[in-house]
Amino acid sequence: MDHYGLLSLIPPLLAIVIAVLSKNVIISLFTGTFIGVLVLSSYQPIIAVKSLIGEYFFIQLTDSYNAGVLVLLMFIGGFIALIERSGGTHAFAKKVTKLINTKGKAQISAWFGGILIFFSDLGTPLIIGPIFEPIFDKLKISREKLAWIIDSTASPVAVLVPFIGWGVYVMGLIQKEFEALNIAQSDFTAFVKAIPFQIYPILAITMVPLIAFTKLDFSSMLKAEKRVETTGKLHWDSSNPQRKSEKISKLESKNAKASLVIAPLIVLFVTLFSILIPLGFPFEPVGGNDFRIALTTAYLFAAIVLIVLMVYYKTKTFKDSFNIYINGMQKMVYVSITLILAWSLGVVIKNLGTANYIIQLLSGNVPSFLIPAILFILGACVSFSTGSSWGTFAIMMPLAIPMAVSLDASIYVCIGAVLSGGLFGDHCSPISDTTILSSTGAGCDLVDHVQTQLPYALLNGGITLIAFLIAGFTSSEISTVIAFVMLIISVFLLSKANKKKLMKQESELKS
Repeated sequence: MDHYGLLSLIPPLLAIVIAVLSKNVIISLFTGTFIGVLVLSSYQPIIAVKSLIGEYFFIQLTDSYNAGVLVLLMFIGGFIALIERSGGTHAFAKKVTKLINTKGKAQISAWFGGILIFFSDLGTPLIIGPIFEPIFDKLKISREKLAWIIDSTASPVAVLVPFIGWGVYVMGLIQKEFEALNIAQSDFTAFVKAIPFQIYPILAITMVPLIAFTKLDFSSMLKAEKRVETTGKLHWDSSNPQRKSEKISKLESKNAKASLVIAPLIVLFVTLFSILIPLGFPFEPVGGNDFRIALTTAYLFAAIVLIVLMVYYKTKTFKDSFNIYINGMQKMVYVSITLILAWSLGVVIKNLGTANYIIQLLSGNVPSFLIPAILFILGACVSFSTGSSWGTFAIMMPLAIPMAVSLDASIYVCIGAVLSGGLFGDHCSPISDTTILSSTGAGCDLVDHVQTQLPYALLNGGITLIAFLIAGFTSSEISTVIAFVMLIISVFLLSKANKKKLMKQESELKS
């Protein structure tokens, strides 16, 4: 097999190490890509720089597929900004929250609200958190519980949806690997088939209603719930001045109506399906380019409708609405740069034969059924260290798919393992943007949020690892079903054990 031996491992490993040290995905991806090109250019720096720009960056930008993805991301960014600033989500949530009068209803409502804001993983904490914060306080539910709920419905929901920024980004990474391996399959089809194997995100989402309905809290979360219930204190006493819960201003708009979020979403889906159905969707595969054109058109029409409604209800002027839309597009520049660097690093890794070298090392030494579990662990480590799911996907996907093909492992299971690992590490990491925003949006201390969420994340992560060992054998969705059953049993047993421990401690204190 053609490869550069140990040298072929340097670019991806360097990207990981620098991402851990710098906490900057762009710097890490750029450095890894440049070092790889330097090796390919026989260590001539001037030639390497020229090659990096002309044969990698420019090529990625002029590729029609890549250009389509970048344009779509811009339209998605503009639409998300309009939705977040219109005030429609707050107006809609307020209508729903009038019916909330129990702890169970409050938790399920916050969970449902997080799922409803599926189009923005960062918007979920900033929108849902401030709305439900006073409701949770009134019903004596801990702020830590609210932070966990919105963190569990931010990235985990977004990564499962193929027609928003997360899905488009992941499909872009998948398509590049398919093209290099001459796999004649749509990136959209592959993403959809991998959804049942996104085991960690699925467990994270389903765990919320499970806890809400059964009231089976455990570990640090149970202590936080007991604190609020018995003392009414919203936060743990702390002498550390840095450990103060942060508050954010509510993104409300005057005259906002629930239709500001409902109508644009209806337009988006109607437009999308009216374009896709004549192409045979969902019964026949739809080409990735056709799907992206349909999505871009849908987001454009939805944005136009939303701007018209914002002007009509006088929540914003046309000038303000248009500026919000453009600013939202501009925010996607960082994502676009990340994607271009990820594509470039993927090409460098292929030219160096990194996957071939890893395959040669693993072939005959590691059973193919272990590949998904290994990818999950590696993805979790990278994501935890960097706090970035997207950076993890960019580093891991160019390795995972070729390994799956050459070592006869399921491509869909391996894709699911990479995405699950990225989300698991993100949930455990205190430097993850969604972790920070979730604590801020809920008015909860960051350290308290990490401490209370970590046991839940570790439980889901452990179950997910076992499920990927099963999936490596079966390549079947039964692994996800088994994972869900294991979650129910584990939550029940842990809750009972923790409650007994707390009761024992309380009786000892009284005596």
